[in-house]
Amino acid sequence: MSIPGNLTLVRERIYRAALRAGRDPGEIKLVAVTKNVPVEVIKEALACGINCLGENRAQEFREKSPLLPPDLEWHFIGHLQTNKVKMIVGKVDLIHSLDSWPLAQELNKAALEAGVVVRVLMQVNVSGEQTKYGLSITEAEDFAWEVFRLPGLELRGLMTIAPLCMDPEEVRPVFKKARELALHINNKVRGLKMDDLSMGMSGDFEVALEEGANILRLGTAIFCKRY
Repeated sequence: MSIPGNLTLVRERIYRAALRAGRDPGEIKLVAVTKNVPVEVIKEALACGINCLGENRAQEFREKSPLLPPDLEWHFIGHLQTNKVKMIVGKVDLIHSLDSWPLAQELNKAALEAGVVVRVLMQVNVSGEQTKYGLSITEAEDFAWEVFRLPGLELRGLMTIAPLCMDPEEVRPVFKKARELALHINNKVRGLKMDDLSMGMSGDFEVALEEGANILRLGTAIFCKRY
């Protein structure tokens, strides 16, 4: 299927999932994941109304962003090394993958030097998979307190990645637990608003949406597997 056809189908699925969950489809942000996708192909998605892109690699972001319209909303969604922080601070709207205290300190330092406030999500490894980055559930509350005190960062919520499964229903408990964790932290840390839940990818986004996600990160569902 073509990119316009893929996006039509994706938007219909998001709409139906939101209605099933009793939610407003308009509150769901669709992030088109452009890892390894050529600029010309990305432009096809932009022509279909996509205005929010997500990149996994700082280098790839730096190479692509000047070749695309300046008014796009960029999210950084991949693992971020501390030595790549300056490549994206002040240039992306939201970082999904804050997963360690050294990274928080480096982001805060770069933000203060640049005179900006960096909006971040903390990445939590809800499923406990050893192959995934992210804080453990038991670390999350204390980490949120510490990040909340950093003047250069604005903690907006959390991100998680569910295990790959043939049946998305198998990972529903992961998304439910992530939502409950965000609510718990929101209630514990006075002044903090954990409003954003980034969870759900091409294989499981409908279940994630039903469990509270308001940011969906979709690559294959839009661009297919050719890239």
